[in-house]
Amino acid sequence: MTPSRDIGRLLAIMAALRTPKTGCPWDLEQNFATIAPYTLEEAYEVADAIGRGDLDDLKEELGDLLLQVAFHARMAEEQDAFDFGDVVFAITEKLIRRHPHVFGEVEQRSPEAVKGLWDKIKAQEKAARRGKDDNGTLAGIPVALPALTRALKLQDKAGKVGFDWNDPRAVLRKIREEADEIEAALDGNVADAAAEVGDLLFAAVNLARHLNADPEALLRATNRKFERRFAAIEHALAVIGKAPKDASLAEMDALWDQAKAQEKTAPRE
Repeated sequence: MTPSRDIGRLLAIMAALRTPKTGCPWDLEQNFATIAPYTLEEAYEVADAIGRGDLDDLKEELGDLLLQVAFHARMAEEQDAFDFGDVVFAITEKLIRRHPHVFGEVEQRSPEAVKGLWDKIKAQEKAARRGKDDNGTLAGIPVALPALTRALKLQDKAGKVGFDWNDPRAVLRKIREEADEIEAALDGNVADAAAEVGDLLFAAVNLARHLNADPEALLRATNRKFERRFAAIEHALAVIGKAPKDASLAEMDALWDQAKAQEKTAPRE
C-alpha cells in the first residue's frame, strides 16, 4: 500500500490491520476500552503541539488523532453497530442543525447570539435523548474529562442559571477563604486538609472562568514555564560543576529568581 491524501486509504489500512490472520496481532487484540487511553493521549498531544505553536507537529498529531477515530469506527463496523461514514454523517448533520444562522433562515450573527443559539439547540438535543430523571442542570458533563475542564463546565452550567458571582474579586475572596480553611485543617486531619485543597482548586478554576481563560491551558503554560526555569537552574549549576541534589534550596531559589528576571527582560519574538 502507498500513502494517500484520500481518507479511503486510511480506512483500507485500518481494515487490513484488523483483518484476522493477516492483520497486526496487536491491533487485532484491541477493543474500545483498551484504545480509549490512546485516544485521550493523542488529543492531549494535539493540544500540546498547538501550545508550542509547532504546525508541523500539529499535522502529525492530528493524523494520529484521526487514526483513533478510524480505529473506533472500524471496531464498531465489525460489530455491525456503525461505520466511519455514519460518524461523518452524524457530525455533518449536527453541524448543519446547530448552525441555522449559516445553513437555515435564522439571521442572528453576532457571537453572543450565535453562542446562545448553539447552547439552546444543544440543550434541546440532550433533553430529547435523556429521560426526565436525567435532565438536571449539570447533567451530561462526561466524568472522564480532565478534572479542571470538568470543573469549568460544571461552573459554566451552574452560572447559566444564576448560581454565580458577578465579580472576579468575589471569587478571589473565595480562594482566600479556601486557603484559610486549608491552613486551619493542617492542625488536624491531613485528609481534611487535602479535601480543602480540592475546594481551592475548584475556586481557582472559577476565577479563570471569570477571567475568560481556560484553566487547562493556563496550567499547561505554567508547567512549561516551570520546566523552562528549572532547566535554567540545572544549567547554571552545571556551569559550576553542581547538580540540583548538591545545591541548597536557597541557592536554587536564587537561580530561579535569576531565570525569572532574565525571562522578563528577554526580547519577545
